[in-house]
Amino acid sequence: MMPQSAQQNTRSPAAQKAQHWTVAAVEALLATPFGDLIFRAQQVHRRHFAANEVQLSTLLSIKTGGCPEDCGYCPQAARYHTGVENEALMTVEEVVQAAHAAQEIGASRFCMGAAWRGPKQRDLEKVTRMVRAVKALGLETCATLGMLKDGQAEQLKEAGLDYYNHNLDADADFYGEIITTRGQGERLDTLEKVRAAGIHVCCGGIVGMGESRASRAGLIAQLANLDPYPESVPINNLVQVEGTPLYGTPKLDLFEFVRTVAAARITMPKAMVRLSAGREDMSSELQALCFLAGANSIFYGDKLLTTGNPEAERDRELFAKLGLKPMAIARKQDPGSRIPD
Repeated sequence: MMPQSAQQNTRSPAAQKAQHWTVAAVEALLATPFGDLIFRAQQVHRRHFAANEVQLSTLLSIKTGGCPEDCGYCPQAARYHTGVENEALMTVEEVVQAAHAAQEIGASRFCMGAAWRGPKQRDLEKVTRMVRAVKALGLETCATLGMLKDGQAEQLKEAGLDYYNHNLDADADFYGEIITTRGQGERLDTLEKVRAAGIHVCCGGIVGMGESRASRAGLIAQLANLDPYPESVPINNLVQVEGTPLYGTPKLDLFEFVRTVAAARITMPKAMVRLSAGREDMSSELQALCFLAGANSIFYGDKLLTTGNPEAERDRELFAKLGLKPMAIARKQDPGSRIPD
């Protein structure tokens, strides 16, 4: 019989969660003096990850626009006039070309996003071909396709999908202020399907949508109390797009954003905490604070990456200033720098 310690080490990192977080406890974290909060987050981070490694993910929109949902932040919703043109599902060849370009500049995970309420079977069959082709390059694969029907998560798993992204977006009490065409319970149902199929969960939320600090605490508590909590937690800062209902919302204080990152790190110690939407508008100094707060994953963006991409170059310059290395490259150079058990 396998020893108990060995059994524990076979579980996913997030599955080793033990603490239940109340909203009040997360609010107390967010109210901690800033220096103390960052210090605590750094301590937690260094217990579970190499201190100066950042995982790079690239997000590609494989089908753009025309979504029937009414998410108040989303420029791809068909009902809003945002200037986003509808684009058909990309070909496998186009996706592989983009994935290879991302891999060349250090990305270790390639995420494919489609603006659907949920995929039709004929579309899912095309996506599974994309997943297989990207996986064959040696990249981790991720997809965000909306709500899944019974059996669809299993098809994605069989194709080699490593992660499925499906964000909670906001805490349960504030959710209805942002989205009315689907309930948060439907999101949780999809996450359960993903877990049951054996796919890792990528699940986070969006801040800066006019929510209170208590609401942000509620979102972090919800995520941390998922059983297990997500292996990957994207923290998005609202990108305001003219034509969406949330355009003109007062912007979130940037120190509050850093506090939210720190709270995610402390409550979900073994998760990858990712700086996601909004990063392109963040200063180098703000991003440095987020890394200090425990963020260890970033998105390059949702555009095709080519040689000399200016966003990738800016990231390389920032990493050089901070002494950070892309996780995949760092581990090729030093295979011993893996996450400790």
